[in-house]
Amino acid sequence: MAQRIATEYVQAKLRLTRDEMTRFLRFFDEQQVRLGVKVLDNGSQEAVLEDCAGREEVRFVFQQDEDRFVCEWSCRITNVALTNALRKAVAAFKGDAVVKRIYSHYTMSYQYVAGAVHQIAELTAKGSRIVYQFKDTLGELERAFRLQSVEGEIQWIQQAVNELLDRRIDAASAAEKLDIDRSLKLYSDRLFALEA
Repeated sequence: MAQRIATEYVQAKLRLTRDEMTRFLRFFDEQQVRLGVKVLDNGSQEAVLEDCAGREEVRFVFQQDEDRFVCEWSCRITNVALTNALRKAVAAFKGDAVVKRIYSHYTMSYQYVAGAVHQIAELTAKGSRIVYQFKDTLGELERAFRLQSVEGEIQWIQQAVNELLDRRIDAASAAEKLDIDRSLKLYSDRLFALEA
């Protein structure tokens, strides 16, 4: 099996609420890394994550943005414990990231969206190939079902409107025509909403 040389966070972003920020800081107690935190004058926080030997570190600055703490970073790390801790943090706190795991003859590129891997690509000297791509199959099926049910409802309403128009032609009284016109108005509004 190929030995990983380094992991590069090309771009990464976390948006945390105050409660999530507290959980984020506690999260690293369970990992095999050390965490130091400084609160800055403007309410922002700087976190320094380092391996137990103190040879490698990653700095995060969380800017306070209304009710959230936002952190964007990029870094290159070789320590396995730091790599694993950051990967778990991006997943647990629903971060967005582009991460490259660098090996001697190739690189694996991972794209995280809201903490989930959406794409994995293998990058070599010969080019790139997608190894995995997220597909929202359930969502696509739901959208297709809704589309079919909407089309079916539109068809049903059009038939009902045609029947009402035939009844209106044969209507004997003004009251009956008024009643049919009210029904036609309701169907017209619904049809407009469905076609939008």
